[in-house]
Amino acid sequence: LSECWSDANPTVLCVGYTESRLADGPDNCSGRVELQHLGKWGTVCDACWDRRASNVLCQQLKCGTAVAVPGQAWFGEGSGPIRADVFDCHGNETRLSQCAVSSWSRAVLSHGQDAGVICSGSALSALDGTVRLAGEGACEGQVEVYYQQTWSRVGGSWSFSEASVACRQLGCGSAVQVYSSSPSGTGGSGECLMGVQCSGREAHLGNCSTPHKLTCSSREQVSIVCSNHRSLRLVGGGGDCAGRLEVFHRGSWGTVCDDSWDLEDAQVVCRQLQCGTALSAPLPSFFGPGNGPVWLDEVGCVGNETSLWDCPTAGWGQTDCGHKEDVGVVCSEFKEMRLAEGCSGNLEVFYNGTWGNVCFNQMTRDTATLICQELNCGKSTFVSNKRPRLESAPNWLDHFRCRPHDSTLWQCPSKPWGENTCRKTSVASLTCSGEEDDQVPRSKLSRSSAANQRAYTSHWPLRLVGGEGGCSGMLEVFHEGSWRKVCGDSWDAMDVQVVCRQLGCGSAGKAHSNATFGMGKDDPWLTEVNCRGTEMHLWDCPHQHSRCPHQNQAGVTCTVPLSESSSTAGTPAMTTQPKPQPGHWPLRLVGGEGGCSGRLEVFHEGSWRKVCGDSWDAMDVQVVCRQLGCGSAGKAHSNATFGTGNDTLWLTEVNCRGTEMHLWDCPHSVHQHSRCPHQNQA
Repeated sequence: LSECWSDANPTVLCVGYTESRLADGPDNCSGRVELQHLGKWGTVCDACWDRRASNVLCQQLKCGTAVAVPGQAWFGEGSGPIRADVFDCHGNETRLSQCAVSSWSRAVLSHGQDAGVICSGSALSALDGTVRLAGEGACEGQVEVYYQQTWSRVGGSWSFSEASVACRQLGCGSAVQVYSSSPSGTGGSGECLMGVQCSGREAHLGNCSTPHKLTCSSREQVSIVCSNHRSLRLVGGGGDCAGRLEVFHRGSWGTVCDDSWDLEDAQVVCRQLQCGTALSAPLPSFFGPGNGPVWLDEVGCVGNETSLWDCPTAGWGQTDCGHKEDVGVVCSEFKEMRLAEGCSGNLEVFYNGTWGNVCFNQMTRDTATLICQELNCGKSTFVSNKRPRLESAPNWLDHFRCRPHDSTLWQCPSKPWGENTCRKTSVASLTCSGEEDDQVPRSKLSRSSAANQRAYTSHWPLRLVGGEGGCSGMLEVFHEGSWRKVCGDSWDAMDVQVVCRQLGCGSAGKAHSNATFGMGKDDPWLTEVNCRGTEMHLWDCPHQHSRCPHQNQAGVTCTVPLSESSSTAGTPAMTTQPKPQPGHWPLRLVGGEGGCSGRLEVFHEGSWRKVCGDSWDAMDVQVVCRQLGCGSAGKAHSNATFGTGNDTLWLTEVNCRGTEMHLWDCPHSVHQHSRCPHQNQA
């Protein structure tokens, strides 16, 4: 084959899609989108399909450009498999096979959601109700509708119902804003379409009420802004389902103030982003302060809204907040991977609020290599099956197998989350080489900006050495092929808080310096670390690289040593005096088998306190199990099933919904001298 290419190192991209067509339309340039994958035809869900992919398909079929992208089976329901792959097209491709493909769509699949496309080369492009936007972008501008063989501006009063149909029809996501006049001040007087009324559920404006033409002024002409899946985003959390909330308005990204912000507001954000349910609405600036305007304040969602834009607010830009009050959100679909020992050990994944395992089934060397590269640990040298470190944790992924063209882990196919056929001894364990060569996959380099590459290579695996278990010892970070030490200057409890969280070792225990756990060989490499304590990873904290005395090395002791996570019955899972933030209580389970069953105790003001069993139920237990890294809820106990203990009952009337990330996020009462019976313990 080398004789067929002038390039000495040709690249071949195989995605399995071989043919495309538009079915059940009046011609070859309009219809339901159908793709042939591995010889079998199937449809595409409208939530997985957008205007850019439609433009590429129209060009591929020699049908011009896309003028409408109606969903909801507008061309009738198809048959066969429904494709949930997302084609990440930039718009300049001429064939769908040139677009990157992601298998991680979160859409609910149904033939009632089959996507359709109308290309400019179709007779339907002159269909009454075809819409376009006159503006700088394809998804923002003044609304123009084709009606009675002419394009007309739209006048009158449009609501989000009409705007939603237009945005959906254009393949531009949901409606973000509706203006009663052109935002750019253009338009002038003239004939407009008036009286367009939709319920909001239609797939095409042609399905809405019949309009009529009247003369209108520029002040009456309608402009809309569609989300194009970019009106909301979560940044700074290491994924698209956790981070600081930012909203797009008037051409710029801004933040949201924490006044009145709660889990109901976060629930709407997670739903709108198709990120599952909200696990928590963290403390203000948990993911760091943003920049730009603070766009929203006093958000008051009930929790059942489909969009943040349906919730009452103080109004765009109406706030006295600073960026130290920026809100963050953590959704259940947030995902992260780690190796238990930094660059080796059990492969573990964070999903739905808890760490779990990855099955060994179908794990290939190529998959392991991509994992090592993604974690900045070089290439994979060995992959095997072992017993899980987190034995009580769920097996989140099975049949996880990356393809040659996958550039990130979340593009790799697997069985649905939580569905597995693992045996207890069959979770994946990796050993990475730590070599710097080919540290970043070529596919990632070819598709990422320089800024993304820098961010990617700044992620350091961590480990603690010289202590007991995996949650105490001298701190080391992996960089450029070797483990490096951290200077003990200015090392404090806030820095340790971040390290313990990142390693899955609970909350901070104690910060050590002066080589408490030994000196190692090399000089410290990371210096002047200055965390706020709210960062998710150590690399998010301000830091420097400068000289530090060889004997001054940072050490860590966390409150939940892994060596005690399966301790003998009755042994508390926490042994070090915790130093939590105000209002945040470490938890432990005492008197049960292992660290994931027993009498619940919370640490407050220097002592462990008990929890009353009144109203204690499965929703409360769900939160405790998630917070302790013990999977999902098993059973709620009361009446001192695991013994009465000696201390005062302190926490009462706990009433969790089950979606909170920490017990302290749940409604509760605190009593120094509780009226709860001494023998009634949770």
